[in-house]
Amino acid sequence: MSKVGRVIEIPAELAASQAEWNGEAGRAFIAALPGRAEEFLNRWGLRPTGPSMHGAASLVLPVSRADGTRAALKLQLLDEETEGEPVALRTWAGDGAVRLLEHDRETGTLLLERADETRHLSGSGDARGAVRVLADLLARLVAVPAPPGLRSLGDIAARMVAAAPKAAGRLADPDDTALLKDCAAAVREVMGEPGDRLLHWDLHYDNVLASEREPWLAIDPKPLTGDPGFELLPALTNLWNPDPAETSWRFDLLTERLDLDRARARAWTLARVLQNGLWDVADGEPALDPDQVSIARNLLARRP
Repeated sequence: MSKVGRVIEIPAELAASQAEWNGEAGRAFIAALPGRAEEFLNRWGLRPTGPSMHGAASLVLPVSRADGTRAALKLQLLDEETEGEPVALRTWAGDGAVRLLEHDRETGTLLLERADETRHLSGSGDARGAVRVLADLLARLVAVPAPPGLRSLGDIAARMVAAAPKAAGRLADPDDTALLKDCAAAVREVMGEPGDRLLHWDLHYDNVLASEREPWLAIDPKPLTGDPGFELLPALTNLWNPDPAETSWRFDLLTERLDLDRARARAWTLARVLQNGLWDVADGEPALDPDQVSIARNLLARRP
């Protein structure tokens, strides 16, 4: 990392990923980060309390407010993925997710309740316990109707189904080609009723952190309006166990805890496999992810 400005360090990995994914807009975002950090530290009366942290797309500064409350200042490029985050966090109002403390609409900068970034659910050491935690969080999050203005799963599903034939033809293995087509067929059966719940869309185990207020809280949503079945795949793939019986146990637990129709949940889980497969093909991958292939085949083989 190279130190930039008085306040923060810009991780080289973040700069590289922004340049790769967002081109000139990403480079401009990185260049503006030192000044933006200074601006919001001053505007919201914040004091940095530790080294900067980063994910693939954002920089996070641990801070304290004037009253001593611990918080996290999240600086990110405002785009289609990030613009809905404050809407979702405000809607959940701390029920299963970190609280939104401040938000700047123009830049997408957020001040968030501070969770324990050193304790991710992925490090719990208890795979089945982690599935139960994720299921309980999902049940709370998807209980909320989505507010207006978010992206729609129906629109995303329609685009995926339209893109599937061409993508399937670019896969090297005929079995992968057939599986991608089977996933698209499953999506066609349910896409007319895409759902109206507020979805997190990215609730994998590293996006669940321990906290003082609750044992575990969700972070970093990519909000979407849709069917809760579209949320299940990360809980099936994270800390993955290749035993088909384990996939069935996880799927049954999740659908029972979220009170989902299993046939619809299966179809929307296959939609998530389809989505990931389309992304892989677009990135030039010649094959589907083998773990997700195994899970999809297990779901296609079982009765609802």
